[in-house]
Amino acid sequence: MSDRLDPLLNFHPFTRLNALLAGVQPGGTALALSVGEPQAPPPAFLAESLERHKAEWSRYPQTAGTPEFRAAVADWLTQRYRLPSGLIDRDAEIMPCAGSREAIFHVALASVPEWQGKGERPAVLIPNPFYHCYAGAAAIAGALSVFLPATRETGFLPDPEAAPEAVLRRTALAYVCSPSNPQGAVAGKDYLARWLALGRRHGFTVAFDECYAEIYFGQPPAGALEVADGRLDNLVVLHSLSKRSSAPGLRSGFIAGDRRLIRRVTQLVNYGGVAPSFPVLAASVALWRDEAHVEAVRERYRACFAIAERVIGQRFAYVPPGGGFFLWLDVGDGEQAAKRLWAEAGLRVLPGGYMARPGADGVNPAARYIRVALVHEPAVVEGALLRLVQVLDGAGPSRDLSNRAAQ
Repeated sequence: MSDRLDPLLNFHPFTRLNALLAGVQPGGTALALSVGEPQAPPPAFLAESLERHKAEWSRYPQTAGTPEFRAAVADWLTQRYRLPSGLIDRDAEIMPCAGSREAIFHVALASVPEWQGKGERPAVLIPNPFYHCYAGAAAIAGALSVFLPATRETGFLPDPEAAPEAVLRRTALAYVCSPSNPQGAVAGKDYLARWLALGRRHGFTVAFDECYAEIYFGQPPAGALEVADGRLDNLVVLHSLSKRSSAPGLRSGFIAGDRRLIRRVTQLVNYGGVAPSFPVLAASVALWRDEAHVEAVRERYRACFAIAERVIGQRFAYVPPGGGFFLWLDVGDGEQAAKRLWAEAGLRVLPGGYMARPGADGVNPAARYIRVALVHEPAVVEGALLRLVQVLDGAGPSRDLSNRAAQ
C-alpha cells in the first residue's frame, strides 16, 4: 500500500501548489482562485432545515439514506433528464454519498478488484487533464491509470476510441466528466452513448461525473441516463450539492445507476465510509426539490463569465466554457504564471500541469495552462481578472484596463 500511496502524496495538485508558493509573500490582498469552492451563500432554507431536524444529530446515519432522499433524487433525475417513468429504482439504484468525491473514490474500489487475478493488471481510463481523485482512486485500488488526451485538438474531451483494444480488454473502469474539469467542455448525447456502448461491449463500468451539470450557460448539458437505453448496467452517474447549491460544506451528493455496483459501494461505506447524517439528508431533500435557488446560482456565474469575456477577451487562447466555473488559460508556462500572480498580485491559481500527466511524447499537455476558479462574487472576480491580465499581459495601469473592459 505504501508503494501506491507515497507517490500520490507528491502528485496531489494542492500539495504541489503549496510547495511552489512556499516562502513567497503575496503581492497584494490574497485571493484564492485555485480551489473550486463556491463562495456564494446557500439558500436560507438550508440552515432552517438543519435547525428543524437537529434532534436527529443523535442518530447514526444509514448508508442507504432515507426513502424521502431517494425519492427526491429519483424525481429530480426523471424531471431533469426527461427519463422514462420507472427507469430508476429509487431503493436499489440510488444511494447518498458524502459529496461526490467520496463516491468517485469508492467506485474504483468497487470496480477494480473484480479484475484482479485475471492475468493482467486492470486499467482505469482517465481524461488528461483530470480531477485528481480519479488517479488517486485508481492507484489505491491497484489499477493502472491510462490517461487519454483531453486537449484543444479533442475538444477538451477524451476520445472514447483512443484506448487500444488491448487496454480496453483489461479496463475495469472509465471516468467521464461533463462539463469537464478544468476546461468546461460539455458532451453531447452521442458522445456519452459512445462511452456507454464501449463499457458494455468490454464489460467495464463508466462513471459519469456530472457534478458541474447544473452550472451551464446555454442549454442544460446532456446526462448519461438519457442514453441508458432502458437499463442501467455498466453505468453510474455522480451528482453533488456542492456546486449546484453552493453548499460544499454540507458534503452531500448521490450516486445512481448499476444496482450491482451500488450494492458494492454500499458495503464499502458500511465498513469504512461516512454516510450523510439525517439532518443533512433532510436539508438535501429540500435542495433537490427546489430549482429557484439553482437558477440564482447560474445567474451569478453567468455574470462572472460575462466579466471574463470582457476582461480576458482574446488573450490566453480563452474559450468560453459550456459549463462549470473555471477559466482554462494558456499562459505559456503555468507554474511560472502561478508564481508571478501570487508574488505580484496575491492571486492564487492552479498550474494546469498539476492536473495532468505527460503523454507518450513526454510532454505534459496542460503545462502551458492555469486553472482559475470564478467562485467569488462578480465584483471580486472583475477585480481579480484585471489584476491577472495586468500581471500576465503587461496591460498597463489598471485604470486603463478597467475602462477597456467596460467598453
